[in-house]
Amino acid sequence: MGKNGRIMTRARAVRAVLVAAAVLLLLLGLRLLADRADSSTPQGRLLFLERLGWQVDPASEEHRSIRLPDELGEVLENYNEMQKAQGYDLARHLGERCEQYSYRVTNYPDCGQEVWVTLYVRGRRVIAGDVHSTALDGFLHGLKLN
Repeated sequence: MGKNGRIMTRARAVRAVLVAAAVLLLLLGLRLLADRADSSTPQGRLLFLERLGWQVDPASEEHRSIRLPDELGEVLENYNEMQKAQGYDLARHLGERCEQYSYRVTNYPDCGQEVWVTLYVRGRRVIAGDVHSTALDGFLHGLKLN
């Protein structure tokens, strides 16, 4: 029985389920929009990195505008393989301009080396990135520490 003692018909039940599903999808969509950081702003980049678990020194920010090459050479092809494993693909942005932002990482686990994170931003979105140490025998890996 439904409200006021009325029997809920199949059509009403289907409508109720559809309305509930629509509300749920709307809320989920709003949440996804709210979660998407605007990486063109300092606050957005810091939020993006924080969501990945990285703490950085905002005062260490280094910025430069770059133009990606027109073709992937061997080195960039290898770098792009790492990017594709993270869900990015620099091949889609060849020849385009983007912004490169780097920050000193303050919470890299068990590391006595200086560690930096670099983000490549086009418009409002991160299109690539990495975490690396500055030591000669250092390391380089994707943004997501597995």
